[in-house]
Amino acid sequence: MRSMKTETYLRIVRASALYDLLVTFPFATPWTFAIAHSQLSAVNAALGGLPLPLFSAFQVLFAGLMGSLVMVWSVLRLRDPQPQYGLYDGAARLLFSAWMAWTLAQTGAPLLWLFLVPEFSWCLAQWYPWHSSVKRSVPCNRNL
Repeated sequence: MRSMKTETYLRIVRASALYDLLVTFPFATPWTFAIAHSQLSAVNAALGGLPLPLFSAFQVLFAGLMGSLVMVWSVLRLRDPQPQYGLYDGAARLLFSAWMAWTLAQTGAPLLWLFLVPEFSWCLAQWYPWHSSVKRSVPCNRNL
């Protein structure tokens, strides 16, 4: 198989960062999260699931922390994309996917599929090149 060029890979890293900005910004503040929670609950119900449970202040805090952290991580990858960032982002996405799959198994909430499929797809898009021929053409520090 032909090696992926570094610039092509960096476009994938940037695109995943842009996706994260668009999907995650509603989670970054309590005010935007309140709107997002309402909309996500309606989508889950429209897909045949139950409305989402209300969140306490502590749950909103953790949603905001996660949203804020992902926003900063996304801006870093947009401003300074590096091949190793794609590798680390793939690892984070695998963890996020695992938690989403666990929650899907626990709740059956159909809304989770709308997050799980893209999340795992971005994981594969950023990891596959590292486990194929691209690792020879993408410069990275193997001592990370």
